[in-house]
Amino acid sequence: MKTIGMLGGMSWESTAVYYRLMNRAVVERRGGLHSAKMLMHSFDFGEIAVLQTADKWDEIGDRLIIAATGLAQAGADFLMICCNTQHLVAGEIERAVPLPLLHIADPLGEAIAAKGIRRAGLIGTRYTMEKGGVIADRLTEKFGIEIVVPEADDRAEVHRIIFDELSRGQFLESSRAALGAVMARLVAHGAEGIILGCTELPMIVQPEDAGVPTFDTTTLHALAAVNMALG
Repeated sequence: MKTIGMLGGMSWESTAVYYRLMNRAVVERRGGLHSAKMLMHSFDFGEIAVLQTADKWDEIGDRLIIAATGLAQAGADFLMICCNTQHLVAGEIERAVPLPLLHIADPLGEAIAAKGIRRAGLIGTRYTMEKGGVIADRLTEKFGIEIVVPEADDRAEVHRIIFDELSRGQFLESSRAALGAVMARLVAHGAEGIILGCTELPMIVQPEDAGVPTFDTTTLHALAAVNMALG
């Protein structure tokens, strides 16, 4: 079994979901007392969030590169960034660290394409929705999937729910309803499926909330990591 190098803590709530998903998947595959072999660098998300707000992506990249280098030196066989937004600096990490990086958009694109979907709605942080380099550009270029994002007011509300509630462990029914309304408007604009493009979103959004297939980036990424570790 290969050792997974996790860049986590962004937020710790969703990183805990990754940890559980990967260990359960290894138990299902290997049985007995087996569990996933992993190394983790868990960031203080408060520090990263400040840099995001200040648009200091070069500094975020530098911090992730230092952490990824430490994971490589500690014995990780490949890397994963346990956060959609931080994939804005995935290219910098790939260039600086001599380990494979399991990009969050790749298992996502494969899952969407397997459903025959060519136009998908995307919800996530405002960085993920507004900066195509997180996952949207990769989905379009590599898989031919057109991405639709919410209007400005909806983007602001989704971002607020993620940072003010979900990342703090708060899951309100009113916010679930608000997210459902955002997804409904994306479907009305032609989305055939909805990407839950923030690792916190699957903790509140249920598959039936969208009315179309939903794609949970957290689960898809975690299970792809297990496949890579056991492959």
